Amino acid sequence: MMTKKFLQTVCATAALTMSLTAAATAATDMAKLDERIEAAHAVLHELMATPDKGIPDDIAAKATCVAVVPGFKKGAFLVGAQYGQGVVTCRTGHGWSAPAFIQLTGASFGLQAGGQSTDLVLVGTTHDAFDRLLHDKVKLGGDIGVAAGPVGRNSQASTTDAANAGFLTYSRSKGLFAGVDLTGDVVHQNTEDTTAYYGSDVPYEKILGGDVPAKASSEHFIRTVNQMFHASGAH
Repeated sequence: MMTKKFLQTVCATAALTMSLTAAATAATDMAKLDERIEAAHAVLHELMATPDKGIPDDIAAKATCVAVVPGFKKGAFLVGAQYGQGVVTCRTGHGWSAPAFIQLTGASFGLQAGGQSTDLVLVGTTHDAFDRLLHDKVKLGGDIGVAAGPVGRNSQASTTDAANAGFLTYSRSKGLFAGVDLTGDVVHQNTEDTTAYYGSDVPYEKILGGDVPAKASSEHFIRTVNQMFHASGAH
């Protein structure tokens, strides 16, 4: 009898420990996702402070989607890997959608030796940009056109490549904001983090289409996107 009770106690204790560990892990994961959204918000907030050196007004006005990848890691050698995690939101008929999580991967050529970290902003400017983000992955420059974006409030996408691109891409490193060519890089849906954040496997179409309410931890990010990309419209 004592052995049976002892085993029951051990099993109950083990179950409780596992439950508490799982809860703590989930809380830690959620904190990391909240931090990623906050980092993306910080990138845009700092860009708002220098509008004359930021994204041109005409591009902001027609933006369909905005992705921010804070702390994008560049390879440590002249030819190396690139990897980053970020968030994306798309314009809806009533503002901007709740964020979904993405990953950006690719090969970086011609970088200076020594690992670098930079912030990236990808601005979708066409209906196709929204549609492509509903796929598991989209190759920039392959599945959709991409070009380095112009900088400055009154600048325009004057080159043919920029004018026809589905995405205009930017980098910010050491306080300098500039257009950057991300041809060949791939945007992946980060379904694992998106599911963890919303607590269920919500399709990207519902999130980016505006059918999922923004959580409190992402409201400031969405508010800043609304301020920067303020023109009304829908994808």
